[in-house]
Amino acid sequence: MELFATTTHSLPNHKSGINTFHSTLFPKTFKSSFFSSNHLTLTSSMNPPTATLSSSAFVERSNGSTATSLPFHSEDRVGEVKRVTKETNVFVNINLDGTGVADSSTGIPFLDHMLDQLASHGLFDVHVKATGDIHIDDHHTNEDVALAIGTALLQALGDRKGVNRFGDFSAPLDEALIHVSLDLSGRPHLSYNLDIPTQRVGTYDTQLVEHFFQSIVNTSGMTLHIRQLAGRNSHHIIEATFKAFARALRQATEYDPRRRGTVPSSKGVLSRS
Repeated sequence: MELFATTTHSLPNHKSGINTFHSTLFPKTFKSSFFSSNHLTLTSSMNPPTATLSSSAFVERSNGSTATSLPFHSEDRVGEVKRVTKETNVFVNINLDGTGVADSSTGIPFLDHMLDQLASHGLFDVHVKATGDIHIDDHHTNEDVALAIGTALLQALGDRKGVNRFGDFSAPLDEALIHVSLDLSGRPHLSYNLDIPTQRVGTYDTQLVEHFFQSIVNTSGMTLHIRQLAGRNSHHIIEATFKAFARALRQATEYDPRRRGTVPSSKGVLSRS
């Protein structure tokens, strides 16, 4: 059962006699037989709407016009992982239906900055806490954070019913332009084509960028293509990559209302097995 809601208040339009809502208007040519008895109904043009459990996205108004509001699920999609090895101790919590909350502390400042991009541009709530053997180098912590994020994504997506599945985005950052295309296919694959001109950004080894995304791919089971279309500055290239990845992942994980909760696959299933 899905919930359908509009805003908790409205502004009357005195010319038309209806209220203005955060919803999409449909033509008046829709027939009343299109609506079930279990839907959102407005009692008058001056009263605020009320939301009820509904099996239809369509809303009937008091003046006979129709509207639809986007479905949302009663529970957010959250994945939480704790990964402990002799090298690292990692905790990850990701809410796919968040608001862009970023709360990351990995001991690697540049990685924290990139995780902030994932949260901000994907509108995911991303909480990452990690300690590791960074006195040796950042490799193990970088890898295990990414492995845990991929596992958390896998948990949060569940059976992947109703999602778009595919995401595609190109992000510019000054002279840099990065294209990311991904598929939540259940089949892990990474194609990576970045030409980062320096070995480090701050203290961060730029070789770890590819390893980060390979680790996410391995545990989440996504197909991921990353291409550099332009760029000379290492920081810009990497940050544009994380921004493009965040936006593509947001596209892929959002719901397609036309799919009506079905799995976006001709096979009827998307899984790692």
